[in-house]
Amino acid sequence: MYRAEKLDNSDAERFYNQLNELLRHLIEYEPDWLANLANAAGLLGHQLDEINWAGFYLFKGEDLVLGPFWGKPACTHIALGEGVCGTAGAQRATVIVPDVHAFPGHIACDEASRSEIVVPIIAGGDLRGVLDIDSPVPNRFDERDRRGLEAFAALLAEHVDWTRVR
Repeated sequence: MYRAEKLDNSDAERFYNQLNELLRHLIEYEPDWLANLANAAGLLGHQLDEINWAGFYLFKGEDLVLGPFWGKPACTHIALGEGVCGTAGAQRATVIVPDVHAFPGHIACDEASRSEIVVPIIAGGDLRGVLDIDSPVPNRFDERDRRGLEAFAALLAEHVDWTRVR
């Protein structure tokens, strides 16, 4: 069961180790993909400081389609190669954007967002979606966030039954 207490984030490596352990406990024995992604988004929204959106875009056909999230309503379809999410998905690489207003082709779903990190989710060699996190603070994300959130995405890649995602 998830305890609602906030983790201490004074040490980023320790914070992400604990966050990923919480995620593992939430999803390890739950077979439903939707429940797992919804809990993962909620966990990020509760535990990460200085963010205004956390969620998933799932790869379907040619587009990334909005999945479970925490935050304000968002864009529903993003083509591969477009915006930060589409770029991360097409490149299959994490993209950190210190200032979204300086990113060519940025798609503004919430004008309050100033920085962003997007981590692709790869399972079975295939792009399954992206983890997208926005912040109203410029330059919010760094290499410590990249490592921690890539481990978070890897847990999801391993424990979510992607064959059921439609």
